[in-house]
Amino acid sequence: MNRPDLLDAATLAAQPAERATSLAARYYADPATVALDRERIFDRGWQILAHVCQLQNAGDHVVGDFNGLPVIAVRGADGEIRVFHNVCRHRAGPLAACDGLAAKSLRCRYHGWTYTLDGTLRSAPEMGTAPDFNVADIKLPQLAVRVWQGLVFAAVDAEHAIDFDAMVAGIDERVGADRHLENYGHHRRVGYDINCNWKIYIDNYLEGYHVPHVHPGLNKLLDYRSYTTDTHEWYSLQFSPLESGDDLYGSGDALYYWIWPNTMLNIVPGRLQTNRVIAKGVDKCRVEFDFYYAMDESEEAAARRLADLNFSDEVQFEDLTICEDVQRGMASGSYQPGRLNPLRENAVHHFHELLRRVYREA
Repeated sequence: MNRPDLLDAATLAAQPAERATSLAARYYADPATVALDRERIFDRGWQILAHVCQLQNAGDHVVGDFNGLPVIAVRGADGEIRVFHNVCRHRAGPLAACDGLAAKSLRCRYHGWTYTLDGTLRSAPEMGTAPDFNVADIKLPQLAVRVWQGLVFAAVDAEHAIDFDAMVAGIDERVGADRHLENYGHHRRVGYDINCNWKIYIDNYLEGYHVPHVHPGLNKLLDYRSYTTDTHEWYSLQFSPLESGDDLYGSGDALYYWIWPNTMLNIVPGRLQTNRVIAKGVDKCRVEFDFYYAMDESEEAAARRLADLNFSDEVQFEDLTICEDVQRGMASGSYQPGRLNPLRENAVHHFHELLRRVYREA
């Protein structure tokens, strides 16, 4: 990429936290960053796709978008979870358009080419007369897969992917054995299409600095004075004591994990919420929320789940509104990098340092 303005060494030099400024506006508004981010960040990162509770039996599958690459996670007949490109090797049709259960095979919706659950082509209608065509020679491209805390992660570029164990080091101990995330059940997925760069959404997630000003309802539940943020090599944790009525979460602690590059785990008593941020262009992204709860089918638990969904929706609309406003400011030509708050925006600084390093290495 011959773009000295994007890969300028001085612009991308490491910055100490106490004097750091935010990332330059061009990294949020220049269309050239789309391909750069996919190649250097998303394809080389581990991205969350599903939970094992959605893939319990052979043929269960979950589809996803890895920032332009359609993917599908499948439980094989041998019990293994595999993630494939959801792109037929014939003429790029989809093997599945939505999540499903107990499929016997993966059949392209375009021309009916059919693959086994391990990704090998099994049949191709009317291709018997094609010279040197052997169905067994054709296989779906496969991603690297790791299952951790019941969550299914995959990496497109396994050769250059970061070490998974190093990425999540220390999270198991902090979450604790008493609320192991594998034991939760999937309840619902909610998606939001937002007119902002994916990095703006993550910037916003990574700090509680805006909570008193943007989220009046959330601010009542969290103890802002005790709100702390810790950064680690590949993730950050925001922590706050949480107090709510028994009709929502009850009392306990709220753990908000961001894991490089685009995964969030929002953990409160009795609930896990995962967020996946999907880049859709320089000024568009989609955020998909999956809600998982401790297994409880009582009427009280159902009421708490509904209250949680409604409250989450309220918070997200507040966030997407401010993120879209920030995107307009970044694209306006007015913005010059501003000073970060060392106390409240240390996780934003951490994220920006990881981005600067990736761009320098490009």
